[in-house]
Amino acid sequence: MFPRNPRHNPYAEAERLLLAPAPGLVTRLWRWRTEIVLLVLAAGAAVVIATAVGRGMWWAPVALAGPVFVPATVPAGRKWILRHFWCLFSRHRIQRVCAETSMHTREGRIPLILWITPTGSGERAFILLRAGICADDFEAFGAEIAAACCAASVRVRRHPDRAQFVTVDIVRRGAEDDQPGAGTWGDGEHGGKRPLERLAG
Repeated sequence: MFPRNPRHNPYAEAERLLLAPAPGLVTRLWRWRTEIVLLVLAAGAAVVIATAVGRGMWWAPVALAGPVFVPATVPAGRKWILRHFWCLFSRHRIQRVCAETSMHTREGRIPLILWITPTGSGERAFILLRAGICADDFEAFGAEIAAACCAASVRVRRHPDRAQFVTVDIVRRGAEDDQPGAGTWGDGEHGGKRPLERLAG
């Protein structure tokens, strides 16, 4: 039971149950930046192909489409595409959970997902927390995050020296025992340079 989760606390303040205000235009563009870039690149490629075909340059579409479709024909390429799709999916779902629960500020600002990367068992998100939010909040809403990301489970770990950083492991496949235990950071190795230590200097 997690008292921070309003579902488990019958005495939670009413204001913590309120939905976050709708994000502004700049925030929406930032959250969809990867999809926007891909859409712009696809539109640009379509214009180039249409122009080339109109001028009778039939080799141009083949040369342009080759680097895009060839990776999808090999298992390694399909695996890379699928794993990065799940990264995009999980990033949006974590953001949605933060907005739908109490993991946001009174102004509606949710934690900032610095980056998200594939792992052997799913995805790993590195998150910068806003003032008023801590790693305990993510632990309390771990079940909600797992359900939103269509995952088996979620493991939350805080940075040992900088409480504003937290990492969330989304477990989709493999045994949970293969993942670093609670309280560890990065790869769980002693003496190694941890990802967020490189980020924060």
